[in-house]
Amino acid sequence: MRSSRALIAMFCLLIMALSSPARADNSTQPLDLFIEPPTQTSLGFEWRINGDDNRNATANFLYRKANSGGAYKSGLPVLRLQGERTYENVRFDVISPNMFAGSIVDLEPDTDYEVLAYILDPDGVHGQNKKSFVVHTRPEPQPAAGGRVFHVYPFGYTGTMIQPAFFGLMAAYNNAASGTDMTMATRPRVRPGDTILVHAGLYINQREIYTNTLSISTVPFDGTYYLHGNGTADKPIVIKAAGDGEVVFDCNGAFNCFDVKNADYNYFEGLTIRNTEIAIWAGTQFESGAKGLTVKKTRFENIGFGIYTNNSRSSNFYISDNYFIGRNDPLLIGWSGDPWPAVAASKGLTWPPAMGQLSLNQYSVAEPHPGSYIAVKYYGPGHVIQYNYVANFHDGIDDETYGNPPGSYATDPNLPDTTDGPKYPPPEYWDQRPVANDVLNNYMTNFHDNSFEADGSMHNMRMMRNFIINTASHGYCNQPTLGGPIYWIRNIQYNCPGGSTRGEATGALFFNNTTLCETAPSQSMNVHWRNNLMMAQHSFATPFVFNITTDTNWSSSDYNGFYANPEATNSFGWNSPPFNVAADINAPGHTPVLVTRSYPSLAAYSAATGRDMHSVMLDYSIFMNVPPLDARDLAHITNLYDLAANNLDFRLKPGSAAVDKGMVIPNVTDGYTGAAPDLGALEVGQPMPQYGPRFNPGWM
Repeated sequence: MRSSRALIAMFCLLIMALSSPARADNSTQPLDLFIEPPTQTSLGFEWRINGDDNRNATANFLYRKANSGGAYKSGLPVLRLQGERTYENVRFDVISPNMFAGSIVDLEPDTDYEVLAYILDPDGVHGQNKKSFVVHTRPEPQPAAGGRVFHVYPFGYTGTMIQPAFFGLMAAYNNAASGTDMTMATRPRVRPGDTILVHAGLYINQREIYTNTLSISTVPFDGTYYLHGNGTADKPIVIKAAGDGEVVFDCNGAFNCFDVKNADYNYFEGLTIRNTEIAIWAGTQFESGAKGLTVKKTRFENIGFGIYTNNSRSSNFYISDNYFIGRNDPLLIGWSGDPWPAVAASKGLTWPPAMGQLSLNQYSVAEPHPGSYIAVKYYGPGHVIQYNYVANFHDGIDDETYGNPPGSYATDPNLPDTTDGPKYPPPEYWDQRPVANDVLNNYMTNFHDNSFEADGSMHNMRMMRNFIINTASHGYCNQPTLGGPIYWIRNIQYNCPGGSTRGEATGALFFNNTTLCETAPSQSMNVHWRNNLMMAQHSFATPFVFNITTDTNWSSSDYNGFYANPEATNSFGWNSPPFNVAADINAPGHTPVLVTRSYPSLAAYSAATGRDMHSVMLDYSIFMNVPPLDARDLAHITNLYDLAANNLDFRLKPGSAAVDKGMVIPNVTDGYTGAAPDLGALEVGQPMPQYGPRFNPGWM
């Protein structure tokens, strides 16, 4: 059995240390340690330092339940950041601080944890290299006990009503409901801790009719429910199905159904929301954004957007156990590049596909067909988006591609007086950064582009245990990420003919993923792969199964399993600065000079680059039941697959070539069952993860 201690040490050296010229500042001086907003099951930390110019210092975050007296466990591998620069024209220019960043995952909600953090450096540590503290994970949002309860019924209901009772949502939420010009003249009745129980029925407005008949409309001309009440973290304002049947908010074609941009800690549960472009609008960049939004056990259908904020004030959302059903055709089609125009033409489809309701000048096309854009888009810290089912959108779940984070400035040579500012947010803006977000256990299917986008995110993004199937482009998108770590852990990706991973990734870590299409990010820095299965699908984008382009020679890869396209001339590539140059990073006026390296085999690639020295070649026979797909087969490239309907089984066969071939990665491979961890997302002998909602009521 491999020594866990030795493997962890080797991993830390590979991920954090490559030699650089000797300098006087190789020792490390620890500075402030910042605790990011906890989520229900994760903690994130940033520890800034001075020194360690040779990048051989290491850090760890150990944890245990408070007052348990038990042994400490290691958190996830900690990423070393030091000057990586994400520069993209006038949109992004972010320089990573000299620091460590890392997470602890799979914790229990509403629990105190003792954390012991330390830094080690063979060149010496000057100052306090150990810190201990207690952090509390957030509880799952719930309706508050003891608050007022209001009952809402649909207009026309004639049965017995539980008091206090109201017809229509706005009559309960506000101190009255109104029509005509008076729709916005009322004010919130609700206060922290109140619950509105919405009884079964159809709730619909005809926004175009100017009327005082409230059964026709209680919303303004745009058809939006404007919610302005503010709850608190422990006393949200709750809008919840009463449990006596399906509650349908039919938005009747309104562009936006619910506006909560100026409403903190509002909570939705058990509803159906349909027939709108933006179902719940929670923030607009540079304007206003909600905190603490909760949406649980809700079905979204015939929508362009499910839940949307791109405001940096937004934080601590909890989006769990929902169904997001988009309007896109139930077949796989991409939005850009070959072979999709020809594929669309062969199916009689308009191309490129729509992402929303059609513009007026598009209604002349034959069989106009609206599409859907994104199920969930978010920005800011502390969000949890988990156990959702997402189908038939352009994108699935995305971090907002915001541009430079608040308080920092991208470089624009045409506007030097307004853009020559910090290239990383100053501390007074840290509560607005996209950090400490969890995207967990979602079932994702049928996308024109990306299932997930970590674009624009900074530190401690945790994308874990998601099931991705039928994505025309890349399921793992990092375009760009701003420092890291961006943790991609134990995800499965299948039927991804355009490839698996999009750059420009800075600080992305890929651990124990099962990725059944090619991996070839076009640009990256400080990126690392361990314990993955990466198996080709004959992608039209690249013949390489693994072709990495990176500006930093401290990027690394090892202990992976590969299946290459048999007809490919070269299957592996590692394109980076000359190996005697630690890094050559993109900057204004400078384009990195990289060496292109291509290899026909794993053995040749490993010998030449020193990467993947412990990796193996294998084939699809390692799986219980996963047929290989061929993206060259354009007659069937639009086919959709389903985990249950196609009887897919991504578990490894006991004794197969991927079993016991991995390395120990703390907080990832804990509890492995054999002589060493297995490769890929599913360890032999461990229970299957839950993908998608943890409930399925009959009315859904």
